[in-house]
Amino acid sequence: MLLNISHTTRYTYNQPMNYSLQKVRLRPTSSAMQTVLDWKLDIAGGKDELSYTDHHQNTVDLVSSIPGTTSLEITASGTVETHDTHGVFGCVYDAAPLWYFLQDTKLTNRGKGIMRLSNLVSKDAPTLDELHTMSTDILKAVPYTLGKTYSDTPAEAALNGAHGVCQDHAHIFIAAARNAGIPARYVSGYLMMNDRIDQDASHAWAEVHLDTIGWVGFDVSNGISPDERYVRIATGLDSQDAAPISGLRLGSSDETMIVSLQVQQ
Repeated sequence: MLLNISHTTRYTYNQPMNYSLQKVRLRPTSSAMQTVLDWKLDIAGGKDELSYTDHHQNTVDLVSSIPGTTSLEITASGTVETHDTHGVFGCVYDAAPLWYFLQDTKLTNRGKGIMRLSNLVSKDAPTLDELHTMSTDILKAVPYTLGKTYSDTPAEAALNGAHGVCQDHAHIFIAAARNAGIPARYVSGYLMMNDRIDQDASHAWAEVHLDTIGWVGFDVSNGISPDERYVRIATGLDSQDAAPISGLRLGSSDETMIVSLQVQQ
């Protein structure tokens, strides 16, 4: 499937900005699941200082604002040919060893609720069926609901609150998998929706590593493993590692952010 993507993030400030530096993780890479045919990053109100590959093999652009600007606009766009691998990314490894993906973060903490979920999965030989069952149970316990959680809401808090979005679902799944001794990571990317082109935000799901097939994905929010409608962008221990854009700014100006995203064939 050929997917055309345009993703614009626009920051506006109520007074001239002294300085800002953004880590931009918006460049997909080719793999068994996708072939990047063309891709570009356009910047208005700033400049691309440099690009590098981090320890998760994410391509990161460091984008600085032009001194005195009142707006910064970053647009990632291009065409990706996707392939349905039933969610299997495979035995592809980066600089981080598998044990690295067993550690907790502030967003993937393991409380009593997470521990109960992890009992659904065999610790010695987890199966895909068990993991899909756990995914289903997470969505039942935490229905998809906007406006109830935040970017810094931990997994256990989202589970206890019984509401969340794709980020929360991924964090809960990751935390439960790690508690069962299964390496797990967060994936940010795009999903082509069947009922719309314009979207409010990018998407997120989880991947776990099984000895038999390598990395395989689970989109709890939609109850499936990623298919040809998905494009992978970045991975990490949690959403902070794989955030499309994160950074810092100096000055006292107030910031407003607007995201515009279109994903279509």
